[in-house]
Amino acid sequence: MFRPITADDKELYLHYVDTFYHTDVVESPVPAENYEVTFNELMRCDDYLKCYIFECENTPCGFVLLSKTFSQEAGGISVTIEEIYIDEEYRGRGLSTEFFEWLKAKPEIKRLRIEVEDYNEGAKRLYERMGFKLLPYLQMVIDKWKLK
Repeated sequence: MFRPITADDKELYLHYVDTFYHTDVVESPVPAENYEVTFNELMRCDDYLKCYIFECENTPCGFVLLSKTFSQEAGGISVTIEEIYIDEEYRGRGLSTEFFEWLKAKPEIKRLRIEVEDYNEGAKRLYERMGFKLLPYLQMVIDKWKLK
């Protein structure tokens, strides 16, 4: 099960995002102040950024952060799964599969994207089973906060 994040989830969100960024599936952590900026933006507006809290038997067990853009190639809304984390003891229960199926069923969403580190074989297999395809091109980025 999953539900939209609320203002009462701040400490929970900060805990989960910090945990996520200190796992071996992330190439490098981001500054902790970015967590707070993201949470504040989630509370300010959900036009392009959404977060859901995973729960199992009414116990929080993870989160997923989504960003939304318009894609001319896809002919509509493209949603990127920015981050997804489920506590280890709750993995394998179908929580992420249920969430992805819910996203895929939304008619307004024309494309789903997800990033995964090349060495994260387990996640790649899971995402391929869900229907994700490897893109045949590289993406490039400038992270301005790293230029300081």
